[in-house]
Amino acid sequence: MMSQAQSDRLEVIKVLKGVRPADKVALILSVWFGAGLLPVMPGTFGTLGAVPLYFIIMELGTWCKIISMAIIVGGAIWSSWRAQSILGRGDAREIVIDEVAGFLLTTIFFPFTWLTLAAGFCLFRFFDVLKPPPIKKLEGITRGGLGIVLDDLLAGVYALVCVGLIVYLVS
Repeated sequence: MMSQAQSDRLEVIKVLKGVRPADKVALILSVWFGAGLLPVMPGTFGTLGAVPLYFIIMELGTWCKIISMAIIVGGAIWSSWRAQSILGRGDAREIVIDEVAGFLLTTIFFPFTWLTLAAGFCLFRFFDVLKPPPIKKLEGITRGGLGIVLDDLLAGVYALVCVGLIVYLVS
């Protein structure tokens, strides 16, 4: 007998074969190029899958980082909305582009150090899993792609503040 998570992953792959090109793009982005299809901890692997993009964005100036974040957040909202419509499920665990957006929000406005990267990763995952108030409430009242992404952005803000405190204390 197949587990629900394995069945859901196989459903995403099956659906991917039979949809229009724009919907394929939405599904591929929403599962962050397959990171969300891994059998365990898809959110953690989605966050880990954002690290290469983090290194690219870190080379940009401040305005380009802001524009990049706007594009990523917009793309995350769109692809999450399309993916949940295509799959017929709400915030499916395979959808991890919201973790990408939240993690990048946590980290890209600090100068690169291994400390900021590691602290940003760990703190973002902590707040994303824990969902302290008002994240949990926000998750329940906001629907669609915006609802999928907004709670991760707020977790990213919590983690950003904590990383900022760490940077301040060690400098």
